[in-house]
Amino acid sequence: MQKIVVKSPTRVDLAGGTLDLWPLYLFINGASTVNVAIDVFTNVELTPHDDSTIVLDSVDLKLRKAYSNLVEALADTDPMMILLQTQLRYWMPTKGFTLKTSSESPVGGGLGGSSSLTIGLMKAFAQFCGKPFKDVHHMVHTAHNIEAEILNTPTGTQDYYPAASGGLNILRYGYDGVQQEVMNVSSTPLAEKFMLIYTGKAHHSGLNNFEVMKDAVAKDPGTLQALRDLKVIAIETEHAVRSGNWNELGSLFKREFEARVRLAPEFSSPEIRKLSELSLQNGAEAVKICGAGGGGCVLVWCPPEKKQGVADACQKAGFQVMAAKPVNPL
Repeated sequence: MQKIVVKSPTRVDLAGGTLDLWPLYLFINGASTVNVAIDVFTNVELTPHDDSTIVLDSVDLKLRKAYSNLVEALADTDPMMILLQTQLRYWMPTKGFTLKTSSESPVGGGLGGSSSLTIGLMKAFAQFCGKPFKDVHHMVHTAHNIEAEILNTPTGTQDYYPAASGGLNILRYGYDGVQQEVMNVSSTPLAEKFMLIYTGKAHHSGLNNFEVMKDAVAKDPGTLQALRDLKVIAIETEHAVRSGNWNELGSLFKREFEARVRLAPEFSSPEIRKLSELSLQNGAEAVKICGAGGGGCVLVWCPPEKKQGVADACQKAGFQVMAAKPVNPL
């Protein structure tokens, strides 16, 4: 068997984040999320061996370890190896290999980088072990459970779908599970107005999710109302995308920000407020914080002719303008 190479996109969530967390969407009678895959990739290379030796090489962690067999790899107590070890426990490969992983996403960027890498590992091992998934939902369900074990916190599922499928994803959550629709992004204002800027500060999605979950289970009125408001905004975003009314996204992003700050005040931060102020002052129409916020990346919704001015102002303030754009279905 030849070397297996998997490149998986990360994503920018446009609406409905947090609502993909089970069972939050059931508390508000179902929900939708809208996100788009971007060309900031995670990379997995799996090279089969003729013997039982296993080499795990994480470029991002600057960590490379070699083991004589699977038992030895699973016995390693280094906490840095937990992501790869959890995958090994799930797959239990019978042959040796070298596994090299890397990510183009900044750590804590809010782009679903860990979920993208998990999907890349699932695709590579499914091919290596000859155990294909039934469909994308089966792969996502398994990946979601694996990552919940690793993070020891509630996890949603919306981040896995764009990593697995690419494109613009409309996901509907209800009693029967998840319904996915994947749309093309070519020749849309989504590609024209898209700017991604990194605040330089990592975020922590697990903490935000756990606090929201606790408050929702406790039936906190403010939390439940914010979740309902996010649901409405996500549905309107879905309708705008389907009908091609892209000009509505700017106002929807503003409403989403207000509702999300009510849900979790730590969603914003001094860095995000400064980046937002600079962007709007220099011609951007709106900003959309990626992921759980508190740092990470921000989508700046900006007319093409204003992009350079926004980029110059943000770079001068110490923010990193990323060369990222949406990608079509894989």
